[in-house]
Amino acid sequence: MLDKLNCVFLGTPEIANDTLEALVADKRINVSLVVSMPDRPAGRGKKLKSPDVIIKAKELGLDILQTENINKSKEFLEFSSKNDIHLMIVFAFAQFLKEDILHLPKLGCFNIHTSLLPKYRGAAPMQHALFNGDKETGLCIQKMVKKMDAGNIVKEKKITIEDDDNLGTIHDKLKDLSPVVMRSFLEDIFSETVSERVQDESKVSFAPSISKEETLIDFEKQTSVEIQNKIRGLSPIPGAYCFLNNKRLKVYESELSNEQLKPFEVSLKFNTLVVGAKTGSLRFKLVQQEGKPKRTDYELINGFKSNNTKIEIHSTRIQP
Repeated sequence: MLDKLNCVFLGTPEIANDTLEALVADKRINVSLVVSMPDRPAGRGKKLKSPDVIIKAKELGLDILQTENINKSKEFLEFSSKNDIHLMIVFAFAQFLKEDILHLPKLGCFNIHTSLLPKYRGAAPMQHALFNGDKETGLCIQKMVKKMDAGNIVKEKKITIEDDDNLGTIHDKLKDLSPVVMRSFLEDIFSETVSERVQDESKVSFAPSISKEETLIDFEKQTSVEIQNKIRGLSPIPGAYCFLNNKRLKVYESELSNEQLKPFEVSLKFNTLVVGAKTGSLRFKLVQQEGKPKRTDYELINGFKSNNTKIEIHSTRIQP
């Protein structure tokens, strides 16, 4: 084993930053290049914004490369021809790597995945774990192969999903966990004790990207528990939504209710907003009306009462 390993890091969003910092902090690792997506227009002004990983890499004084497709990047091809790559670490990179890229590093190309593989292969594992009401999730490091998220597991760490967890809290828990898992993996590498576990193909499930249609709350087809889990899996971004008085209403926090209501039926007892589902009902605790800031259901109801306006909930806009 070499005393120092050249590592290429591939990542894009903020969740990958702590792992990058952990690699840089290890004196046995030389992060020779950070690869990410190009700058994108962001915000109301649509000004170009660099990926969070690029911002962090610049803070750390690292060499960077931004490309739409690493497989076709002349700059990366030139870099790999001139530099030894011992290790590649990939975390939320958002690009598919072809086999010639996977075979470049001498020790392998390793991906950090935010689920307990083989469960939830794909782009949205955290969301799907919450949609399904899972009680645990975690991080895996897998040795990448051509087939998506199908490589051997070299490291795994579980966390509990609490009833009040949502996408934001699970994201933060796994973000905090990622450098811990990475440091443990590096110790295995340098002590030459890395062990690989083959994934059980009979237990594979998938977690594809969330479509816009999936963010809609359907009170006729979904139970209160299913709606509650959808809200948790989409909060704070992008937010599950329905329509209140024909305007979009995003729901960020909810809780199950014991009130007996029909689908779409609204109860305003005790100044709380409770809506009936296919079975059961639930309270919408934190909401955001179209064009307005987030408010509690209490604040929303008081606003409607002051205008003497009735509250109606639907899953689609009602045509006049």
